[in-house]
Amino acid sequence: MATFNRIGVLAHPLRPQTAPVAEQIAAYLRAHDVEAWYSANWDDEQVRARVQGSDMVIAIGGDGSMLRAARVCSLYGVPVLGINMGYLGFLTEISGPDRWEQPLETVLDGTYWIEERMMVRAALVRNGLTVASGDALNDVVISRQVATRMILLETYIDKDWATTYNADALIIATATGSTAYALACGGPILPPELRNILIVPVAPHLSMDRPIVLSEGATVEVIAAQENNTGIVLTLDGVLTGDVQPGDTVEVHASPFVSRFVRLRERNYFYRSLLDRLEPRIPVRAEPERKQI
Repeated sequence: MATFNRIGVLAHPLRPQTAPVAEQIAAYLRAHDVEAWYSANWDDEQVRARVQGSDMVIAIGGDGSMLRAARVCSLYGVPVLGINMGYLGFLTEISGPDRWEQPLETVLDGTYWIEERMMVRAALVRNGLTVASGDALNDVVISRQVATRMILLETYIDKDWATTYNADALIIATATGSTAYALACGGPILPPELRNILIVPVAPHLSMDRPIVLSEGATVEVIAAQENNTGIVLTLDGVLTGDVQPGDTVEVHASPFVSRFVRLRERNYFYRSLLDRLEPRIPVRAEPERKQI
């Protein structure tokens, strides 16, 4: 396992309560002879330079924080260790802000493994020019702006026309994203080690309504039909990336970068972790006492 010489700690920019935890972790690392830095400004170029020179980044927050950290750190191959201060924390490894010391000690001792997850890259192309692009760990979503109108999306797989969706939105997801928005729309659950691209329509009407699973090497092109007369937007991992005009093309394929996460659990952790969140944990109640007549 790698030796950690420099570790960054990212507090959540919109959750002030994460800053004291970040400071405590940074102080702990320095006490263990590890150079440490922390920040709550994730998009600053100085922070990106710090990430580039780090051996690991600790992200504090929920799954949104993990997605954001993964996008930044994947550019430099830096692994991410997540501490949950959100709701689900499906991507995080440490369950809470008061439980980080022992797991972090375990990581520093070298008892961990690195999980790699595929990402996708999307480009918004208008008149042959790319007007917006980016990588996503969860999904690329092309969706309507007006709640009362559906949109027409001509979809091509590897340059061949597949179908035209008449739907509220179209989700193009990774295996990681299969347990997010795509799952809520009836898509299949894919284990995170799979390198596939998943297409799932949202509320399709009189059009293809089944999810499609593609290989890693596939390319998906989605053209906003000229008949569309409502606003369409493109989001990557929930972040607004651009407005899609009629005739625009959204091109999606596997990203050259992968997200890397520091794991302490067993390698088969995924299914138990998922089911713990999906299955209702209803306590068994005793039968009520019945009055004797």
